[in-house]
Amino acid sequence: MPSTRVAVVDDHEMVRIGLKQIIEAESDFSWVGDSATGREALEMLRTKPCDVLLLDLSLPDMSGLDVLRRIKSHHESVATLVLSAYPEKQYGLNVLRAGASGFVSKTAAPDELCRAIRAAVRGGRYVSPELAEVLVNGMQGPGGSEPPHAVLSEREFQIFCKLAEGQSVTEIGAALFLSVKTVSTYRTRILEKMGMKSNADMTYYAIKNDLVQ
Repeated sequence: MPSTRVAVVDDHEMVRIGLKQIIEAESDFSWVGDSATGREALEMLRTKPCDVLLLDLSLPDMSGLDVLRRIKSHHESVATLVLSAYPEKQYGLNVLRAGASGFVSKTAAPDELCRAIRAAVRGGRYVSPELAEVLVNGMQGPGGSEPPHAVLSEREFQIFCKLAEGQSVTEIGAALFLSVKTVSTYRTRILEKMGMKSNADMTYYAIKNDLVQ
């Protein structure tokens, strides 16, 4: 049986080195390569086929969610596992909606990461016990512990994060290939759904809930 080809996208060299050691220690995995930015990652996927990509959400040139969207559009066969220091309860639901094969915390043990990779390559989704609890509570209705931003669609959440980081509607439109009018419509919808009045409210919420750094 061929080994599972794994690649990593993370802007911290020490993290990439550590992940490479974990991957190479497993007989059923093979290391394909790594990149430090979103653009490097997309270029790497064009030249180095892989089965599973470990993707950090916080990259210097573009959001990990943006990278994930492009991978799902142009490299559909690649299973993407989001590996992040962001809180799982806050980001897990949204990355699954965006098409990720799972969310693994950077504090997870190596054996948990390996389980997630094996689940992803089989076509499954890796959900930790903590995230599973959030999903179950969400299914049970308003009484559950689903975070308020869970009401946002995947695209709305993507734009919400950019607005919370201080990006203008013009900048967001250029990055996502959307018109300013379309981004403004999304902004209005987000404010309504979240019960907020301004971008400052979004920024406060995002900081309080560890959605931006």
